Amino acid sequence: MDYSVQKKEYYHSFFERTARSRVSYRKRHSYYWDSITDYINYYVREDDSILEVGCGTGELLGRIGGREKMGIDFSQAMIEGAKAQFPSIHFEHMDAHSLNIDRKFDLIILSNLVGVVHDIEQVFRELHKVCHAETRIIVSYYNFGWQPIIKLAESIGAKKMAPEQSWLSKHDIQNLLYLAGFEVFRQNSDLLLPYKIPLVSHVFNKYLDKFPVLNTMGINQFFFARPIPENSTEDWKEKYSTSVVIPARNESGNIENAIQRLPKFGKHVEIMFVEGNSTDDTWEVIQQMQEKYKDTHNIKILRQDGKGKGDAVRKAYAAATGDILMILDADLTVPPEEIPKFYNALASGKGEFINGCRLVYPLEKGSMRPFNIMGNKFFSYLFSWLMEQPVKDTLCGTKVMFRKDYLKLIANRSYFGEFDPFGDFDLLFGSYKLNLKIIDLPIRYQERTYGSTNISRWKHGMVLLRMSMYAMRKIKFK
Repeated sequence: MDYSVQKKEYYHSFFERTARSRVSYRKRHSYYWDSITDYINYYVREDDSILEVGCGTGELLGRIGGREKMGIDFSQAMIEGAKAQFPSIHFEHMDAHSLNIDRKFDLIILSNLVGVVHDIEQVFRELHKVCHAETRIIVSYYNFGWQPIIKLAESIGAKKMAPEQSWLSKHDIQNLLYLAGFEVFRQNSDLLLPYKIPLVSHVFNKYLDKFPVLNTMGINQFFFARPIPENSTEDWKEKYSTSVVIPARNESGNIENAIQRLPKFGKHVEIMFVEGNSTDDTWEVIQQMQEKYKDTHNIKILRQDGKGKGDAVRKAYAAATGDILMILDADLTVPPEEIPKFYNALASGKGEFINGCRLVYPLEKGSMRPFNIMGNKFFSYLFSWLMEQPVKDTLCGTKVMFRKDYLKLIANRSYFGEFDPFGDFDLLFGSYKLNLKIIDLPIRYQERTYGSTNISRWKHGMVLLRMSMYAMRKIKFK
């Protein structure tokens, strides 16, 4: 008999044989299994359609949120157990190597499956049949560095004997996903102690395993992937309309420059000035410029009811009509000429949240004070750790995303709340929770040529630090 056929029969026989005891086994070891479920559920939206490939007896699907859920498994006995436990969820007997499902899903989960399938790349390729462009894939697999401990636990009866599994490193899983047409945009490990030891496990698993070095040692590994965008043509160049939001407070000398220097790009550009509590003639100048350029530019103007840039951005985004939403600070320290780069990165699918980064190119003399540079670098390290993706500059004013994603962010805003007077963190944290791919886009930061900054580095620095601590509780220590 062919070796590959032998292995398939070996795995099938094992799971058919152990299906009856799986439900009680999972209950006895619920601390470990529930940690995987809870970790994944953090990224599930209530309106998600979800497919779990290799669902076993269905416990993960039964506990997570989602609008519509489906599970498949190649073991008929496992599927029967899943249907008995969760009759409201759709389960089907199906081989992951050959999917036959006539629909697309928002989220696809493969939990502890990849080690026991015959052809991992083929299983990943099959997922394209049930993916749309914005589908998220979450793959979980145990950290192979734990293999000696796992074998010891099996030998003394502390853990059930498992079938032989593929030796997969982090790089192997990322590479197989890439070969199959998916890109991993975030990877993390979790759970330092897989057994519940009162107080000790809580401290290790809620706090200690979130810190650098220790956060690579957890037994569970999670990979977040998305389909690699297919851009065989350049249709995206004129596909999307854009709303460029320009919050302005005491910036009357920059208003006309912002209009004149902003290039035309994409399908259409809507310029939105939001004036907020100025003590100079900024509002009057905005009205004059709207009238002056009414024949050549689409300019909308608004006045804030509240205070702060965050309030201004939310007000403008609520009135925006563009497919893409952008922020351009009225101080023009981010050159308007650079704005098309943000459109290109988003529209071409390079990322789903494009974050301006001022800390790559040499800074123009006088553009940023030394203490501000130090503060920005500190928040860069903090946020890259918090969000598990490189975020080098959290405070650059220019941030870009699709309006459809912003609407999802609004629907999920209650998780963090409207705690951010600047708007930067609201968008960054919200995009993280939505599982968007965040990309830094380096720009050349210039010195302000008119007016003075509205930022107080010490006062606002403390506000930023408090917001970071709050987000840490909501993201890392949840």
